[in-house]
Amino acid sequence: MRVVSVISTKGGVGKTTVTANLGGLLADASLRVLLLDLDSQPTLSSYYPLEHVAPAGAYELIALNLTDPPQIVSHTRLDNLDLILSNDHRGQLNTLLLHAPDGRLRLRHLLDGFRDQYDLLLIDTQGARSVLLEMAILASDLVLSPINPEMLAARELSRGTLKLLGDLEPFRHLGIAIPPLRLLLNQVDLVRLDARMIVRGLRDSFPAASSIAVLNTVIPNRVAYVNAASVGLPVHRVETHRPSGRRSPSALQTLQALAIELFPEWQAAISRVGPSAEKP
Repeated sequence: MRVVSVISTKGGVGKTTVTANLGGLLADASLRVLLLDLDSQPTLSSYYPLEHVAPAGAYELIALNLTDPPQIVSHTRLDNLDLILSNDHRGQLNTLLLHAPDGRLRLRHLLDGFRDQYDLLLIDTQGARSVLLEMAILASDLVLSPINPEMLAARELSRGTLKLLGDLEPFRHLGIAIPPLRLLLNQVDLVRLDARMIVRGLRDSFPAASSIAVLNTVIPNRVAYVNAASVGLPVHRVETHRPSGRRSPSALQTLQALAIELFPEWQAAISRVGPSAEKP
């Protein structure tokens, strides 16, 4: 099972939208996908309509070490896409983990209960630094960070997300590798000169071969993503073809490119996703 955390120490960069749509595309590629909502503002938990709601969720997973899928795993109406709901409404998990001997490593130790049932775990996280966020990173083998092409977002990347990963380096002494970071340019309007300059600067700052790299795929700022969320569908089902008069690719093409770039081992299955995946 691959484990990917979608992170940023800055809110409003589109973590939940990326997590939901990437999970939806990979589920339509017949991969078994589990979403874990660790954000105390549970947007991901309400993104897709649910067919079955489990009696427990993320709180019981982390606080009580409950890994029994029938108890904590809810099922969306999308085939192959399951969800562990955010239910830490009072924000107790951060305090609990802060004082627990295994706090930052707890999720890492709990994942064996899911490895045989899923191909991919996608973790949506809080838009601020916390023990919960650090725990998610240390449980992952890849970290994906959406970043908006704005000067403030670029500055926050350096003093927030990159500093956080640097502060976790001592865990290497315990044999725990810090996962590589992939930066995803999100909500991009390449007509704007300042956006193009920031994109170019970010690409120049991180060589492709390093542990921190900017992905080639760019998510454009399109209304299709808002429309898809409003009807509870992954965006690749809503925009299957490039609209007339627009140069940028369709949402289906964009999400396929992103998924293949992140998971080249699943390229064949991802490439087969097409308009036929759309269901009523």
